Amino acid sequence: MNTAVLRTEARLLAREPGSLFWILVFPPALLAVLGAVPAFREPQDGLDGLRIVATYVPVTVLVGMIVAGVQSMPAGLTGYREHGILRRMSTTPVRPSALLSAQMLVHALAAVLSALLALAVGRLAYDVRLPGQPYGYLLALVLAVLAALALGSVISAVSRTVKIAGAVGTAVFFPMLFCAGVWLPVQAMPDVMADVVGLTPFGAAAQALNEATAGDWPGWGHLGVMAAWTAVLSLAAARWFRWE
Repeated sequence: MNTAVLRTEARLLAREPGSLFWILVFPPALLAVLGAVPAFREPQDGLDGLRIVATYVPVTVLVGMIVAGVQSMPAGLTGYREHGILRRMSTTPVRPSALLSAQMLVHALAAVLSALLALAVGRLAYDVRLPGQPYGYLLALVLAVLAALALGSVISAVSRTVKIAGAVGTAVFFPMLFCAGVWLPVQAMPDVMADVVGLTPFGAAAQALNEATAGDWPGWGHLGVMAAWTAVLSLAAARWFRWE
């Protein structure tokens, strides 16, 4: 990867206060607001003694990567295509693929930083325990980030303009938030709903992160769902993506 392109993309993302807010600030802020509700800090019988604020730590971890993958990255890549930047780059020694790789890496790092901030807020502000199975948690986190980037790549591939990318990203954004458990944590969902949500990339991610938090190795089924979605979405993005 061209390091100059990577540094440039990192600087450009740093100059986007809107994207940085929704990726880095909003998820831990959401957790802080939820934790400020006294009832959410009390053990709940319906959640096997868990506190609601604890169930929302994995959720807010996923929110940052969903924003990075399906809203921030597609807008940037589609903007480059719409303004002919990718076409002009194809005539220089710097290949468009270097830009695509840099965009994905920068947004992946932003998503991971957002996850670390959410974990820190949960631990320091509300004494939510850190993942009991850190290696399993890390594996699930990496697979979730890859799934988010693959989904964002498909949105970039099928969107000819920034406006279309924004519309498609928004249409995908809210269902993915639901599957991640923003409105109802996966632990509180009826069994049938949880099973259906578990077939989506972020529903599977939420369940895998919950299992690793509890100290168990994430279920191979949940890890497999994320890996399968990443593979399918990546193949679709590679097939449909156009530099012009």
